[in-house]
Amino acid sequence: MAKSRKNSRAKEKETDWQERVVQIRRVTKVVKGGKKLSFRAIVIVGNERGQVGVGVGKAADVIGAVKKGVADGKKHLIEVPLTKSNSIPHPTKGDGGGAKVMMRPAAPGTGVIAGGAVRTVLELAGVKNILAKQLGSGNPLNNARAAANALASLRTFSEVAEERGVPIERLYS
Repeated sequence: MAKSRKNSRAKEKETDWQERVVQIRRVTKVVKGGKKLSFRAIVIVGNERGQVGVGVGKAADVIGAVKKGVADGKKHLIEVPLTKSNSIPHPTKGDGGGAKVMMRPAAPGTGVIAGGAVRTVLELAGVKNILAKQLGSGNPLNNARAAANALASLRTFSEVAEERGVPIERLYS
């Protein structure tokens, strides 16, 4: 009996997470005998309910690199506070490497207006209405990390009220 419950929980966890490969690059390392080929995979992992992670995996084959990327993404998960309209609570900026990302909340029905790796991060985080712009670098890894950085810096009204030691009602007045 306990075994079947454990199996169902494992299946539930597997189906819970979505993973999307943003980029696969063939990279080389020059060694004494010549060039050693390997693959680098950038993977975004998310449950579309406020949790998302960016992972990078390197291996001799593509499948191994993607598996390592998924494991790395699950290690670097961040919580994203979502509003009732599946947007973000306030405008934010994030950076990662040479990439900068600007995000603004949007009205219901707007959709995800973002490009490249930032769009993938937002979709897997469960954000449905948002405006985002990549600034600086076009590198998918740095843009994904910048998006994760921006989402990690978000705070809810209740968190701000608690930090300031005032009731939430006073923030609105």
